[in-house]
Amino acid sequence: MAEFRMPSLGADMEAGTLVEWLVKPGDKVKRGDIVAVVETQKGAIEIEIYDPGQIEEILVPPETKVPVGTPLARLQSEGEAAAPAQAAPAARAAAIAAVPEGPPPPAEQPVPPPITAGEATRGRASPAARRMAQMQGVDLAEIEGSGPAGAIVLADVEWALRGALAPAGQKRTPGLDPGAMRCAIAAAMARSKREIPHYYLQHEVDVTSCEEWLERANAVRTPSERLLMVALAIKSVALAARRFPAFNGFYQNGRYEPSAAVHTGVAIAIRGGGLAAPALRDADKLSPGELMPRLRDLVQRTRAGRLRSSEIGDPTITVSSLGERGVEALYGIIYPPQVALVGFGKVVRRPWVVDGAILPRWVVTITLAADHRVSDGHAGALFLAGIGRLLQEPEKL
Repeated sequence: MAEFRMPSLGADMEAGTLVEWLVKPGDKVKRGDIVAVVETQKGAIEIEIYDPGQIEEILVPPETKVPVGTPLARLQSEGEAAAPAQAAPAARAAAIAAVPEGPPPPAEQPVPPPITAGEATRGRASPAARRMAQMQGVDLAEIEGSGPAGAIVLADVEWALRGALAPAGQKRTPGLDPGAMRCAIAAAMARSKREIPHYYLQHEVDVTSCEEWLERANAVRTPSERLLMVALAIKSVALAARRFPAFNGFYQNGRYEPSAAVHTGVAIAIRGGGLAAPALRDADKLSPGELMPRLRDLVQRTRAGRLRSSEIGDPTITVSSLGERGVEALYGIIYPPQVALVGFGKVVRRPWVVDGAILPRWVVTITLAADHRVSDGHAGALFLAGIGRLLQEPEKL
């Protein structure tokens, strides 16, 4: 009997709210099926399952906030005999960390012990929760914790902030909350700058061949099918990341783990404020013509707050572009536990030396933010140069 648990949907997530079940006991599921919707600071995330089998029991009801790792359901594996009914109470006990959004449960139900002001100040809150509470002026003594043994986690502080900003009597609806998202971004970026020794490099690349190739390719496409420079940028980064594994993976538990797959995160600005960087999976294996419609779909669903768990948790390296906003260069902050972020600026017309002659050329500035625990400037320079060479031959991408 397997357990389906609340997944971690990013380094800034400590808990999430189960909004909706899309399956019921007795339903058969296969790997990749969407079985639930969980609300985080990034919006309503569609949660996929990775183990095939049959849903045996739902352990956590909708509208319940639970920490990452909490058992949400029991799953009977394929070919496994039905487990005895006596196992159910033990499975339910594993989910006692769940904290309902509504009124407190009756006294006879197992609940975490309340946290007093003295306990909160003595460490019954995670470091991230204490930092956010201090930054926002929140009294931890007034917050009920949802972590182990009733400890206050970051999500509890964010929910408290959300409640303070919401009009009295307003019913919560799942989806994007710009205020909560901004808190999550602040926490993740503060952690990144505090823990990751960043170094930055810049490289200017002549992309005239890209502009000419795009013009030819788009001449035979409808407006809705046209390719943009960002598709070539993503593909070039993905191919370079496959060749330079020191920039494609995760630093966690004190060591670097390179990723065999290249899932390129794309930084997407959300209307009304906020930012998400979901993944284009296996971007190194897709042509620009295949990447472009997937990118359009990803942008649309991100801005609607309807992402999938694999898109949030899987990015191995991130690409960010502010060229359409007129910015010529950007210097990003690495999203942990990733170890690199590649930035693209605006493609501009500049004088450029070509075969001894000064000619007008289209040029883009590419930047790299990388983790000095994993790589150094020499490796970073080779990585950026590799991206530049790939962009010189767009027909091979």
